[in-house]
Amino acid sequence: MQLRRRVVPDIGLGGGSNLHPVLARVYAARGVTSPEQLDLRLTRLLAPDGLDGIDVACDLLRTAIANDARIVVVGDFDCDGATGAAVALRGLRMLGATRVEVRVPNRVLHGYGLSPALVAEIVANGVPDLLFTVDSGIACNAGVRAAKDAGCKVLVTDHHLPPERLPEADAIVNPNLHGDAFASKTLAGVGVVFYLLLALRASMRAGGAFAMRAEPDLSALLDLVALGTVADLVALDHNNRVLVAAGLRRIRSGRACAGITALIEVSKRRAETLTASDLAFGLGPRVNAAGRMEDMGIGIACLCSDDVGAARELATRLDAINSERRGVQQDMVDQAEGLVASLRLDGELPPVLCLHEPDWHAGIVGLVASKIKERVHRPVFAFAAAGDSEELKASARSVPGVHLRDLLVELDRREPGLMRRFGGHAMAAGLSLDAALLPRFCVAIEQLARERIDAALLAAEIWTDGALEASEIDLALAEALADGGPWGQAFPEPQFDGQFEVASAKVVGSRHVAMRLLHAGGRAFDAIAFSAYQGRVPDGRIHAVFQPIVDDWRGERRVKLLLRHFEPV
Repeated sequence: MQLRRRVVPDIGLGGGSNLHPVLARVYAARGVTSPEQLDLRLTRLLAPDGLDGIDVACDLLRTAIANDARIVVVGDFDCDGATGAAVALRGLRMLGATRVEVRVPNRVLHGYGLSPALVAEIVANGVPDLLFTVDSGIACNAGVRAAKDAGCKVLVTDHHLPPERLPEADAIVNPNLHGDAFASKTLAGVGVVFYLLLALRASMRAGGAFAMRAEPDLSALLDLVALGTVADLVALDHNNRVLVAAGLRRIRSGRACAGITALIEVSKRRAETLTASDLAFGLGPRVNAAGRMEDMGIGIACLCSDDVGAARELATRLDAINSERRGVQQDMVDQAEGLVASLRLDGELPPVLCLHEPDWHAGIVGLVASKIKERVHRPVFAFAAAGDSEELKASARSVPGVHLRDLLVELDRREPGLMRRFGGHAMAAGLSLDAALLPRFCVAIEQLARERIDAALLAAEIWTDGALEASEIDLALAEALADGGPWGQAFPEPQFDGQFEVASAKVVGSRHVAMRLLHAGGRAFDAIAFSAYQGRVPDGRIHAVFQPIVDDWRGERRVKLLLRHFEPV
C-alpha cells in the first residue's frame, strides 16, 4: 500500500479566513480558493432552468395536478431511488396532487427500472395517466414503449449516463443528456426530482396557483435529498454540498421527517451532531438493505410515513433486514476472497476480476464487488443468478481512472449481443447476460482491460493530508473537521498520517482493535481501528493513517484517533 500526501497549493483562502489552520490547509488541497466555495446557503443553488426538458416536464405535471390525474411514481431499489420516490410523492402532494402512488420494481421479478414486466403489473390495476420514473428510465426503452402503448404519458427523471438511443418518453430530465446546459452533472436521482419540484412550484406560482393558498416550503424535503445524495456516492461538487448541508441543518435542528428520525434512532446516531458520514454508513445501508434483501417498498414506506410510531416500526424492520444483509454479505465476501486467492496462485491478478458463485444473492453482489475492489484495487464484476432464469446479473465497481461504463460500451461495440443490458457510471455499473456466456464475457473484458487500463492505475494508494504535530491534534481540530463538511465523494474526509509507538493494544468485540498510541511529540492518544484484527494485535512502531474524531463517551468530549490503515515501521 502506497501512502501519498495531497499537495497544498500556494493559492488558498489566506490567513484572514478565521478557519482553523489545518482545516484551511485541507480545503486548499481540495481546490477551495475562495470563501464563495464554502458558502453553502440555499441561495447558492444553481437555478433549475438550466436543465433541458424541465419546462416540458413541468407542463406535464401541472396539467396532471390540474386534472386530478392518477400519477404513478416508479422508484428504484436503492437508497437514491427510494428517497427520490419519497421526495416525488411528498412534493407532488404538497403541490396539490391527490392521486399519487409509488411503485418500485422487485429486483428478481421485474429487473431494473421501468421494465415491460413492471408496466404490465401496474396497468393491470388500471392505466395511470402519468408514469414518473425516478433514478431510472433513461435506458428503459422497452418499458417506456410498453407504457406508451398502454396509454400512459411518461416522464423520465434520471441521472445515469444515457444510451445512444433515448426512450420515447413525453419528457426527459437528466443533467447528463448530451448538450444539457446544467452546470452540475453530478446530481443524484433524488436531486433531479427535487430540482423538478422547484421548477414546478415556480411554474405554478407564475400561473397564480398560490393566490388563494400558501405556497409549500419544499425545503422540508431536504433531509431526504441529503440522504439519497450521500448514499448514492455521487461527487459532492459545490451544488451537491449545498443540498447536503441544508439537509443536515434540517436534521440537526430536529425538523427531520419521521422516517429519517426513526432511522437515526435505530442506527444509534445523534440527530444533533449528524454528519454526511452517518448518512453514508448508518442510515443509507439500512434503506438499501430493503431493496437488496426484500422489498424496497418497506424503505419507501418508512421515508413517506408521517406517523412516528409507524416509522419506528418500519425502521426497526429495516434494521433487522440490514443485520441479515451483513451476515449474507460476509459469507459472500469470504467466498469471493477464496476465488481471488485461487487466481493469485496462478500468478499476477488480471487487470479486472470476474467473480461468481451459483448461490450468491443478486442484491448483495454490488457490495461484494466493492469490498473486493478495495482489497485488490482493480475493477471487479460480481455475478449472481437472476432468479430462476438462465440469466446472470452483475454489479461492478471500479477504481479512479477506469471508467466502467466506457469499458462496457466498447465491449458492446466489439461483441454485440454478448450483454443483454448494461449501464452505469464511471465507478459503478451493472449488466446482464446469458449464464452460458459468462466465460466469454470474462475473457473479452479482461482482454479489453489489458488494452485500455494503465497498470499504474491498479497500484493501491491511500491519500492523506499529511502529518500533524502532536500539538495540533486536539478537540478543537476534531470539531473543526467534523463541522467543515459535508465530506464525501470528490470532497474526501480529511485524514492524516504519522508514526506512533503502540503503548498498548487489545481486541474489542471480535474484529476491532483499541490502542493507546504515543506520538513522536510525546503525547498519548486513544485510538480505534475497526475490523482490523487479523490474528495479532500491533506492537512496536506503526505508520498510521488516521482521523481525529470527537469521542463523546459518557458526556466527556475529547479527541480520539480513528485509524483507517496502519502498518509496522
